[in-house]
Amino acid sequence: MFTKILIANRGEIACRIIQTANKMGIRTVALYSDADRDARHVAMADESFYLGGSAPAESYLKGDVIIEIAKQSGAQAIHPGYGFLSENAEFASLCEQNGIEFIGPSSDAIDAMGSKSAAKEIMGNANVPLVPGYHGDDQSDAVLLAEAEKVGFPMLIKAAFGGGGKGMRIVESQGEVLDAINSARREAASSFGNDKLLMERYLRQPRHVEVQVFADKAGNTIYLSDRDCSIQRRHQKVVEEAPAPGLSDALRKQMGEAAVAAAKAINYEGAGTVEFLLDTDDSFYFMEMNTRLQVEHPVTELVTGQDLVKWQLVVASGGELPLKQDEVTIHGHSFEARIYAEDPHNEFLPASGKLNYLREPDQNRYVRIDSGIRENDVISNFYDPMIAKLIVWDESRPRALQRLSHSLSEYQISGLKHNIEFLTNIAEHQAFVDADFSTDFIDRYGDTLIGQVHNEADNAIALAALYQVLKRQQVAKLNAINSHDPYSPWNQVSGFRLNSAAVHYVSLLDAQDNHNQHDLVLTDLGHALHLGLNGQALKLSGEIVDGMLHGEINGHKMKVAVSTQQNEQIDELTLFLASGSYQFKSVVAELTQDTVDSAEKLKAPMNGTVVTHLVQVGDSVTEGQGLLVMEAMKMEYTIEAPYDGTVSEFYFQSGELVSDGAQLLDVTPNAEES
Repeated sequence: MFTKILIANRGEIACRIIQTANKMGIRTVALYSDADRDARHVAMADESFYLGGSAPAESYLKGDVIIEIAKQSGAQAIHPGYGFLSENAEFASLCEQNGIEFIGPSSDAIDAMGSKSAAKEIMGNANVPLVPGYHGDDQSDAVLLAEAEKVGFPMLIKAAFGGGGKGMRIVESQGEVLDAINSARREAASSFGNDKLLMERYLRQPRHVEVQVFADKAGNTIYLSDRDCSIQRRHQKVVEEAPAPGLSDALRKQMGEAAVAAAKAINYEGAGTVEFLLDTDDSFYFMEMNTRLQVEHPVTELVTGQDLVKWQLVVASGGELPLKQDEVTIHGHSFEARIYAEDPHNEFLPASGKLNYLREPDQNRYVRIDSGIRENDVISNFYDPMIAKLIVWDESRPRALQRLSHSLSEYQISGLKHNIEFLTNIAEHQAFVDADFSTDFIDRYGDTLIGQVHNEADNAIALAALYQVLKRQQVAKLNAINSHDPYSPWNQVSGFRLNSAAVHYVSLLDAQDNHNQHDLVLTDLGHALHLGLNGQALKLSGEIVDGMLHGEINGHKMKVAVSTQQNEQIDELTLFLASGSYQFKSVVAELTQDTVDSAEKLKAPMNGTVVTHLVQVGDSVTEGQGLLVMEAMKMEYTIEAPYDGTVSEFYFQSGELVSDGAQLLDVTPNAEES
């Protein structure tokens, strides 16, 4: 067995490999780029080496540099994880040439599966079922047009050396073929440097079912369960599960044996995945083989009880597979949901920035989290924006699905946009609950899965307002304790008003809609706060304990996690309710005669900057006339005359910073106003 390995990857997969290596007593060497200098995988490894710039081409794709670091560190093997160099035959060959074990298949096996057309030819010769199609080398227009007619319609044209949906076109009739060929060629050449195409019959509503295979150097090859990966967006997997629901024992065995035949056809070693399209009549067809560990391998681990990374290390060091085929058992059901920093409301654009608040579900035998991200880490725009993989297990699919939904509700993130609500909507959609889905699930139900209106929006507003009042009172109490006069009325924020009920003013701006501002008045009833909101009479009370809001609305008690962040002088708060997270910006409420004494209107309502004077010293002004403009929180506020009078002095000039409560100017009231 190896004593030291180098991990040529980053993020959650690097952390995942380190965890198993630690258990096996194997020392680990990590690599890092500029962006990853303080990353979790670096902190976890026994030692780490700097690679270069943040872009992958300047760091994690520098195979020759990685080989030299492996030699320098004394690592006997390199684990490539997935992505980057994991399916790079040239890098695997470079490892072989330098006497370093590549923890994966041989360079020949990787090369054989690197071309989709070549792979299909190999699989056809091995009697692995193939979708009717054309995978030949003759790429002339005439041959492709003739073969298209043989394949039939609908038909799929795709790049032979592609992936991720690039260079892929669906063609409905013979008249569309030539335009689709030319378009796919251009994109394939641009994306992959090779414009070779293949064609195959397009299955309208297939499922994507894959089989985990494993082989050792002695020629033993087995399969370990199957996974359903049909829930995809733009050909990228979103939710996976094991075993695939609804398969008969006979079909499961057929697919497993076909996957083993595929692996044996290329003398495979290590962990691999054979991916199939499963049609509605239970016929299945080879799609491709991934010559590496898959992102979704944890669901297979949870239903088989095996550590696949450990298997990789055992096999790569020359050991035999820990189990024979008849010893593999499947127990229970598992789901994996990929939590991403992305905006489902804006075409799923990746999000980058600081993750300033992170609370994960408790991990136990039912819940597992694979992640390379910690609170206050920065999600870089150089790499895949995955935050974590949430994996759950239970005795049956319904119970595991309930675990998934509950765990998603406990996942709390703020600081950047994420897809947790989207994943929750998938998990709770009736078609998914019934396992009635295919690869077009997200396209078919997109309107339901994205942008669902929360039914707790009013509760979120009320609780945010309650939190703001309680927070003000906490701060005032602390200020009073630390002041020379703890009982001074200036250190109180009780909302006290002579001969009137105490009131508190809170103004909240919806972080998702800057035009949606809630100006709220909360009346202090002594034992509770009264709030009128959207025709409802709400009684609010509560306290803040260790950052958690223990709130009550009309007798309904809730514990709500709240994340606060000051961003560019604006207080932002995120509330995590059962239905999802709600974000608000706390802005200064409009100041009126009812809220402050007239003279207070000549003071700065917040920290900010003086923009301009609208009048001059000595000018006569009338009540309500604009006197001065200041800017705060990217918004302009006009200070108006509280009464008729004469401007006697300005205390700040344009461009000067002012503090909350600072006297901005004086207006001498007219005789009748004094």
